[in-house]
Amino acid sequence: MFSFTVAAVVFGVVFLSELPDKTALAGLMLGTRYRASYVFAGVAAAFLVHVALAIAAGSVLTLLPHRLVQGVVGVLFLAGAAVLLFRKGEDEEEVKKPADQSFWKVSGAGFMMILVAEFGDLTQIMTANLAARYDDPLSVGIGAVLALWAVAGLGILGGRTLMKYVPLKLITKIAAGVMLLLAGLSLYEAIAG
Repeated sequence: MFSFTVAAVVFGVVFLSELPDKTALAGLMLGTRYRASYVFAGVAAAFLVHVALAIAAGSVLTLLPHRLVQGVVGVLFLAGAAVLLFRKGEDEEEVKKPADQSFWKVSGAGFMMILVAEFGDLTQIMTANLAARYDDPLSVGIGAVLALWAVAGLGILGGRTLMKYVPLKLITKIAAGVMLLLAGLSLYEAIAG
């Protein structure tokens, strides 16, 4: 039985937790380069997979050592920053026209980026916890998916708008800086844990 209250609580918790996370950053970066609807389709599909895994796993994900999860997240942020800073062979200032990119290529890139980056993420673990707590997988799943889609949509549209005013090269450097900061925080939590 669907509970609007549970879905609303989950939406609020997941939305606020994911807003400053790498999803918005990834959506922003993809949104600056590709057609927003194509990016969103791939990202939305990846989030469906993540929420389904979190619901299925329930409280099992909480058994993973917090330090290990934070360490892996920190390393992923470092890798993401390195990719942004040291990428070669592509003109940073030239944004590809949506017509140059097929739906499957762009949505597939968005899907894979989110699938890899969000695996074991705080919101996935939180969704598993909420599913175990409320024992209402449908309501928790709908609330979590809608929250993640909302954050991704804001990031993607924000990227399109930002490109009108700020050069892509500067956005890339700022995004890499934010990833380095998040890597440092995650690794600190893993060590200090």
